[in-house]
Amino acid sequence: MAERQRGGGGAAGEAPEDRKPQSDEARSAFTPPLGVPLPPPPEDEHPTSEFAVPEGIAPELPGEPEGSAFTLPAGAVAPDSSTTQGTLLPGYTPPYGMPKVSLTKDTPWQDRMRTMLRMPVGERPAPERAAKQDEPGPPVPRVLDLTLRIGELLLAGGEGAEDVEAAMFGVAHAYGLDRCEPTVTFTLLTVSYQPSLVDDPVTANRTVRRRGTDYTRLDAVFRLVHDITSQGLTLEEAYRRLAEIRRNRHPYPGWGLTAASGLLAGAASMLVGGGVVVFLAAALGAMLGDRLAWLASGRGLPEFYQFVAAGLPPAAVGVTLSALHGYVDVQASAVITGGLFALIPGRALVAGVQDGLTGYYITAAARLLEVGYLVAGIVCGVLIVLYGGVHIGGATLNPEAALERVERPVIQIIAAMLLSFAFAVLLQQERHSVWVATLNGGVAWVVYGALADTAGLDPVPATAIAAGLVGLFGQLLSRYRYASALPYVTAAIGPLLPGSAVYFALLNFAKNELNTGIASLTKAAALALAIAIGVNLGSEMARMFLKVPGEAAGRRAAKRTRGF
Repeated sequence: MAERQRGGGGAAGEAPEDRKPQSDEARSAFTPPLGVPLPPPPEDEHPTSEFAVPEGIAPELPGEPEGSAFTLPAGAVAPDSSTTQGTLLPGYTPPYGMPKVSLTKDTPWQDRMRTMLRMPVGERPAPERAAKQDEPGPPVPRVLDLTLRIGELLLAGGEGAEDVEAAMFGVAHAYGLDRCEPTVTFTLLTVSYQPSLVDDPVTANRTVRRRGTDYTRLDAVFRLVHDITSQGLTLEEAYRRLAEIRRNRHPYPGWGLTAASGLLAGAASMLVGGGVVVFLAAALGAMLGDRLAWLASGRGLPEFYQFVAAGLPPAAVGVTLSALHGYVDVQASAVITGGLFALIPGRALVAGVQDGLTGYYITAAARLLEVGYLVAGIVCGVLIVLYGGVHIGGATLNPEAALERVERPVIQIIAAMLLSFAFAVLLQQERHSVWVATLNGGVAWVVYGALADTAGLDPVPATAIAAGLVGLFGQLLSRYRYASALPYVTAAIGPLLPGSAVYFALLNFAKNELNTGIASLTKAAALALAIAIGVNLGSEMARMFLKVPGEAAGRRAAKRTRGF
């Protein structure tokens, strides 16, 4: 009986002989006790889930299929198989990844490299080069040295900091150094290259101690950078061409530069109402000042004293003619004004304001400080003579006499073109670009005369509009020839320089009329800033409407700080 009770827990239907006694440990807590019938087996053998919908509740409607992060959203157009272009909704990452910046050789390297520089470092695309096991990596020290030497020539020639950085980045990028960062200040060039995130960076720098104006050399360096970035020159070929550029002599002799200085001053004196005698007197004073400045330079004097020496002879010639007013009827103010046109550092002013507008504030501050020192040198040289002539020599220099502008459109247009021509020669430009800069200067003066004289517009906005056209045409011409824009811009702004306003300020200072002198000096500063801002705005407009390489090649700029 006990054995039968122990075996009562077996399953129903089992034969008695198949039952085996089980120990108390083998009995389960879920075994029904004796005398309780077993529950019927469930009809459905599939167990239910706690996520199943209970009876009496309608199931939810089927929702939209779950999408992928790499699926095109609704309203987007799939790209073509041949290009990476496509119309995408804003805020979505395309399924084929971020579009790659197209470094096509049809676009000027300035735009290609400037696009790369204005992108954050983490978003700069690096071209995937096929790694060859038998081919060594790029010679990093030699590439960095070549990059610095090219940047040195560009910075010493007066090129803007952004264009210098773009050239350095283009050279390093062409030779396989993708993760590099060039940095340009007023006198220091630095380039840093990091092979990978775990390797130590390699940094090299170079100091620019001497500056010179030679736009022929500047154009040659631009052509070299274009060939490196577009045609794949080897390092040996690039070094050979760079050595040839350094060995090349200036295209114009010293006496030609002195004659060009005289022609510039004479043409400028005709712009403010001078005649033939004034032309010759202004040319004589400017040539004497140029020779005196060359003598000071040969003695090793700083550039400040060179400008002081260059400003003495034109002012002395004007004061002498003013003292002889009873014998010779010559407009002495026009003579001195013409000499000032040949001394005002318009090139450095435009470069300084351009660096400030593009975000290179340290270089901009240094260049504008240089302009201030050079203008101070001119002021010292001219004021010494004017003060002696007015208070000691009895010269009668009347500022109001020079304000009587006589409208001579044909003569003034010819004078403006002669001034631009002489300025181009002084800048050592190539002969094929001299006539282009001459025509551009004539156009600038025609626009200024039409706005200021005919339409009666204030001289400051009229100057800004004329300078903007100069910058626009210069940028388009430089893109057409894959060259720098400076040779087509700097000489063309010569007729717009505020020579007469500077002269009026200095003369009023010499006569102790400080309020009038400060007002004239403020007007001169406003005209100078209008020229620089107009040139930069025209250049930016030209870049804005030019073809931009790639979809993601937007030229990013810094956001407004909004006071913080």
